[in-house]
Amino acid sequence: MSTDTGTGTGASVDGVGMGTAALFRALVDDAGLFPPTGLPMAEALERHRNDLAGNDPVLTHRFLCPAGRLAELRDHLTFPIRLGLILDTPDVPPFEDVAVELVEVRQAPGESPGAVSERLAGRLPGGARLFVEVSPGDRASLPRDGTGPGLKFRCGGPAAGAFPSAADLGALIAHCAGHGVPFKATAGLHNAVRHFDPALGVDRHGFLNLVLAVCAAVEGRDPVPVLKLTDVGELVRLARAVPDDTAARARELLVSYGSCDTRTPIEDLVALGLIARRPPAPAGAAATDGTTADRATPTTATTDRATLNTATTGGTTPTTATLDTATTGGTTAPDPATPGTAEENV
Repeated sequence: MSTDTGTGTGASVDGVGMGTAALFRALVDDAGLFPPTGLPMAEALERHRNDLAGNDPVLTHRFLCPAGRLAELRDHLTFPIRLGLILDTPDVPPFEDVAVELVEVRQAPGESPGAVSERLAGRLPGGARLFVEVSPGDRASLPRDGTGPGLKFRCGGPAAGAFPSAADLGALIAHCAGHGVPFKATAGLHNAVRHFDPALGVDRHGFLNLVLAVCAAVEGRDPVPVLKLTDVGELVRLARAVPDDTAARARELLVSYGSCDTRTPIEDLVALGLIARRPPAPAGAAATDGTTADRATPTTATTDRATLNTATTGGTTPTTATLDTATTGGTTAPDPATPGTAEENV
């Protein structure tokens, strides 16, 4: 990630560098079944079908579902789906009739990711990638190459202690970059930019910080300072300066992150000027599966908020960086300083 100003090495599309656009392509998995949104199965699938119709490139259009709810998913499913299976059951459920792309599982205490892979060998869907959730402090057993399972990092939770420090998260990112190990992230990444949550008394990680920290790591630099950045203008500048090859290598490592809200990540990136707004799909538009999605035409709301509280790193005086007023489809973009009441358990 270049430290020079500019738009990177790629051409631009709608004023956004190709490297910048590639950073956010297929970034967000649909975790609508999980807290704090926790949609009922029917509502989660309907939202997912609408997202398919919208075909926004920031979304992976992959639906995350606990293994324990796979039967319920089958009962409600009326269209083809790409599935990420969260293994929350002792046994792997039957999966022959669903297209499982990813399987995610937490490691047991004292169990290495490699041991988890061996334990599940022959029991997972063919072609599905395995991601093992690891504790931020447990780095001794991490894989040393990219031939085994990928890793999964939890970036938040219902209490302050669930949020890994920038140093711990940065060490995991640096390990993955140094050894070519792909990873996913989940929980706590509600907004693009790192910010303080007064209810929990903790700094919440930003998904933009995470993406740019991976860029720093693949270029051989320390990701921790980028994780700590709260200066919106500096983060936007860094994102626009990412070269194409750095963006590609970073996204080979960072596969995606799970979000219970599929709108806020897009709205944040639009407000920051890092992606262009896409027009909403009309009611009855064809989804990518060939079905139609009956989606209500969203109300357009002007976001006078488009102001993100920022503080420069290094102990300097907090400042406020004001973004241009952004128009968001559906609802007003959330204030990143608004604390959540629960966390994804995906």
